[in-house]
Amino acid sequence: MDMDAASSSAPSSSPSPRPLRVVICPWLAFGHLLPYLELAERLASRGHRVSYVSTPRNLARLPPRRHTAGAIDLVPLPLPRVEGLPDGAESTNDVPGGAVDPLWEAFDGLAAPFAEYLAAACASKNDKKPDWVLADVFHYWAPAAALEHGVPCAMLMSSAAMVASLACGAREHAELAAGAASVFEQPLAVGFGPPAGMPRYEWEGNAPLFAARGASGMSATRRASLTLQRCAIVAIRSCPEWEAEAFSLAARLLGKPLVPLGLMPPSPDGDGDDDDAAVRWLDAQPAKSVVYVALGSEVPLPVELVHELAHGLELAGTRFLWALRKPGGVADADVLPAGFQERTGRHGLVTMGWAPQITILAHGAVGGFLTHCGRSSLVEGLLYGHPLIMLPIFGDQGPNARVMVGKKVGLQVARNEDDGSFDRHGIASAVRAVMVDEDSRRVFVAGATKMQEIVADKELHERYIDEFVHQLRSFITDGPAATYPRAET
Repeated sequence: MDMDAASSSAPSSSPSPRPLRVVICPWLAFGHLLPYLELAERLASRGHRVSYVSTPRNLARLPPRRHTAGAIDLVPLPLPRVEGLPDGAESTNDVPGGAVDPLWEAFDGLAAPFAEYLAAACASKNDKKPDWVLADVFHYWAPAAALEHGVPCAMLMSSAAMVASLACGAREHAELAAGAASVFEQPLAVGFGPPAGMPRYEWEGNAPLFAARGASGMSATRRASLTLQRCAIVAIRSCPEWEAEAFSLAARLLGKPLVPLGLMPPSPDGDGDDDDAAVRWLDAQPAKSVVYVALGSEVPLPVELVHELAHGLELAGTRFLWALRKPGGVADADVLPAGFQERTGRHGLVTMGWAPQITILAHGAVGGFLTHCGRSSLVEGLLYGHPLIMLPIFGDQGPNARVMVGKKVGLQVARNEDDGSFDRHGIASAVRAVMVDEDSRRVFVAGATKMQEIVADKELHERYIDEFVHQLRSFITDGPAATYPRAET
């Protein structure tokens, strides 16, 4: 049964509207693949048909779908083999952090197979023509193909704070500078330095977003700009309750209607892996005593900073569980400081394999989360009300962290403003402030509890999905002129 807002208000004598057919194209990173699989699940649970498009190995690595397997079609597109791309590499997790150009080149090569797939779907005589294509931020070729067949396209985004940070510093947030094709190319058009509140290391660390990548010679921001131009709306994994000021600013700057999807929090039941060694270790720890440390799998820290983080945890003296991604090209014996595990083994555990993050965060022994501030990790940590120690590394993580600092859910680790480095004393100080000092911890726990109320509000996030579906349907029936008042707070 379709559960969107339009059908729920219809008279009982009216026929139910037919299910929508939606194609979802996530970027080749699990920080995108998994949240948009969650979106596919939520659409399918409402009776809609979803085609979820990625590469064969990425699809094979997705978790099992809960109750909607029959309503989600996994569509494999072969990733072209290009020079320099390791065998079997199909996501950012499969390539070293500094060697992603071959992946970009292969990604651009998905344009032709996607166009063929969409053409076949639109030519089908079995009413399989998609009603919408939902394209991730870099998929400039997906809306181009959709336009050829008269299929409207929505651009998927994850962070209003990132949009706001790209536009900061020019025209006092009022409008795009002359010469900027979109908000994503604003910094190039005006040539300004770091805006107020953004450290120089973060600004300069985002330079790769503006650099030519792959054989196409296009930057990530240029790809995003083209995607935005070719889409009818922007759908964002966010909501005003999460980032009110940034959401309002992004709604003005994007130049397209901004539709919230809500936060799409995971099931609070966890990953279902209660027998994992890390979980068994947690079972033996006191309540709220452990800081969970996880900095994502996309951009590992250089080994020198891994050592500073280790020394900082040791200095802090608190219990910790560290899900560590080993830096590339480093021997196992050199990843951690000499003797570190022996000195901390009574109160700490380091795991270098996969860790069931949701199950860990749900565990009663965890009392804080040292995180890189990726959107999914923030949502997962705050779903369980954990105060945060924030160590953003790249992309939207810095802007996300500043939003969370403003909400007093934790604090950022002190960094060198020029190169972004940190030391053991900064780590230890931040961990103690969040985990040990009673006065500061009380403030951070209160802030995290307030955010937990938002993240755990199932009705709120389900309502956003219902409203999104209603607006997709309204576009089809009434046309773009009658749809999507500009989102404001």
